[in-house]
Amino acid sequence: RHNEQGGKRKARQLMRIEIWPEHGPQNSKEIFKKFIKSLQDAGDQVSINKETNGDVAVIWSVLWRGRMLQYQSIWERYRKAGKPIIVIEVGGLLRNISFKIGINGINRDADFANQTFDDQRWPLFKHELRPWNPTGDLIVICGQHDASEQWKGLPKMSQWIEQQIIEIRKYTTRPILVRPHPRNVINFDENKFKNVKVRLPKRDYMTYDDTDFKATLERTWAVVNHSSNPAMEAVIKGIPVFVSESSLCHDVGNIKLADINTPAMPNRLAWANKLAYTEWFADEIEQGIPWARIKNRLEEKYL
Repeated sequence: RHNEQGGKRKARQLMRIEIWPEHGPQNSKEIFKKFIKSLQDAGDQVSINKETNGDVAVIWSVLWRGRMLQYQSIWERYRKAGKPIIVIEVGGLLRNISFKIGINGINRDADFANQTFDDQRWPLFKHELRPWNPTGDLIVICGQHDASEQWKGLPKMSQWIEQQIIEIRKYTTRPILVRPHPRNVINFDENKFKNVKVRLPKRDYMTYDDTDFKATLERTWAVVNHSSNPAMEAVIKGIPVFVSESSLCHDVGNIKLADINTPAMPNRLAWANKLAYTEWFADEIEQGIPWARIKNRLEEKYL
């Protein structure tokens, strides 16, 4: 009987994985290659760019536009079947150097298999948690891409920004700066509101990054953001954030804009240590370190 149970356990460890590198952006190619190697090295059955009845699928991001629009049907096929889907995307801690790998979504909506964590990974990212210091007066509203699955059920980005401004104005006359996502053009009239300016991020076309957010943070009181990476950068720099429950900064952030004048500024050490287990470097991906954690989590909870 003992052998029979062992046999079942061993059989369960072979996972059938459907993975789709062909629809990913240019910066995904090398990471997909390394992730596929880690799956194969673990002895799992991998189908590349081929529709199968897999146990789990792997896609890049949940931004349904351009080449990545093809991922939407894969996402829907697996979610409707009640099967898990792994989402890889560019990290927020070290963009294009570290990469997020989560189950069934992105940001706080994802399961990163980081229920257990320690303090060993956070120092690898070489970020200093600066003391909370909202010395500026500016309130920065950071938009994000509304073609993403994470924006599902939410209003158009320009409407969402208006809603934030109207709510903020109930409590403060501080200047507001609206920063749209660099690749998501919004139709927004700043003249409708007093002391509100819209400024597109200055793009670094080599990396898709913007280059002026750090300088802006030096004179910022708080950052308002639904669920994307700017909130993470603000928290690390010691600027309070107002975010949704889908944000990875939710546990160290604020939810209600009624608190804009007295934002919470909690201890961030445990948050940073746990956050470090959402992102992985290319060599770690190739070695199968994130896959070992995710596979255990899939077997424990999803399969």
